[in-house]
Amino acid sequence: MIAAARAFLAKQVYRLSLMLLAAAMLAFPAHPTAQAQGNDPLKIGLLTDLSGQYVIYGIELENGLTLGLDYATGGTLEVAGRPVELLVRDYANDPELAITQARELIEVEGIDILVGAPGSGVTRGLIDVAAEYDVILMAGPAADPRITGEFFALTTFRACRNVYHDALGLAAWSVEHVGTTYIQLAPDYAFGYGLTAAFDYGFEARGAEFAQAAIYAPTGTTEFEPYLRQVIDSGADGVIITWAGIGLIDLFQQAHELGLGVDEDKPMIITGFSSNDIVLAFADGAQIGSTGVLAYYYTLPDNDVNDWLIAQHRARYDDVPDLFTECGFATGQAIVAGVMQADGSTAPEDLILALEGLEWEGPKGAYTMRPEDHQALMPMYVVRLTNLDDPDQALYELVAEIPPDDTAPPCEAGADRSSDTLDCTPLADR
Repeated sequence: MIAAARAFLAKQVYRLSLMLLAAAMLAFPAHPTAQAQGNDPLKIGLLTDLSGQYVIYGIELENGLTLGLDYATGGTLEVAGRPVELLVRDYANDPELAITQARELIEVEGIDILVGAPGSGVTRGLIDVAAEYDVILMAGPAADPRITGEFFALTTFRACRNVYHDALGLAAWSVEHVGTTYIQLAPDYAFGYGLTAAFDYGFEARGAEFAQAAIYAPTGTTEFEPYLRQVIDSGADGVIITWAGIGLIDLFQQAHELGLGVDEDKPMIITGFSSNDIVLAFADGAQIGSTGVLAYYYTLPDNDVNDWLIAQHRARYDDVPDLFTECGFATGQAIVAGVMQADGSTAPEDLILALEGLEWEGPKGAYTMRPEDHQALMPMYVVRLTNLDDPDQALYELVAEIPPDDTAPPCEAGADRSSDTLDCTPLADR
């Protein structure tokens, strides 16, 4: 399947209170299995991309969720006396198909919990469907912070990181070791704008400042020298590069030729890394030595859970776990722990209380499901790319592990979700 994913990639080269929830339940048709307990199956519906643009991430999510459910149930695939059934649907990067499949999983298959998806746009639609049917949605790898922020719904939880984790994790290390002045270079579309906003927040929260506004280049750019000259002229200590797609090789080659990340008097390159298949497809020697942030890499955590994940992933899939395998795995663990704490119930009034504040040990160590916005807190990693040809895909060395307290995103779920210790007013309104 990984081979198929690589082949595809080559072709693409591109809260309200619980009382309000109870009132809402009277206004909508009851979810057919919301009160199911006892020996009734625990049906989990997974919406993932297995044949579209995010196929690599979709495979990682499915593999991770499958293994996480297995690990958390001690291999029995049974929770509080309920056998687990995983129903998988491939939405092929089609948002409308994903919504249709979500409704079918709920109305026809009677799933208890929905999981998905790799894409942020698709996940936005799933938030509304899950809220309509009073079904818990465990959001997947989609990193848009609005999923647990602006679009917050009482029925949505996320055991995976969002882009604020990336920005805060990288900033925590960079400000101490690189300098205090930065500039950003990003693609000129929504992906780039979202990331630059997150990194603006993350670095400024650590006391850094930006030499000038972010530099945006068109998505099809292959000649980056004019933009890189602006980076050099800014006099920044470091340049945060966020790019995706075929131009990545040209970008880093040209940056290397101009001395960025090489010459001491020029900005150090700060970046982020993706799944192995993507890195190996789009990176070249010019990127070796680059420092960046990673949500997960199989060689980094040193704990029994990660050891189990690596061994089982090799045995079942003949490959190492990758970037979002951990996200799926942690999601499976959270589902099992939540249902067990709710004594087998998946009714939202029970499962929401069980999941809020949930703590567990996962592949990266300690995870906490923040009660205010249902966003999990977790460690992040700063790494350095050391090679592109290790037979075991050991491509990085650990630079720093950033603890959960230093990577906790701002809460933007609404002022009504604020607690005595956390302000959830959206940043724009503070």
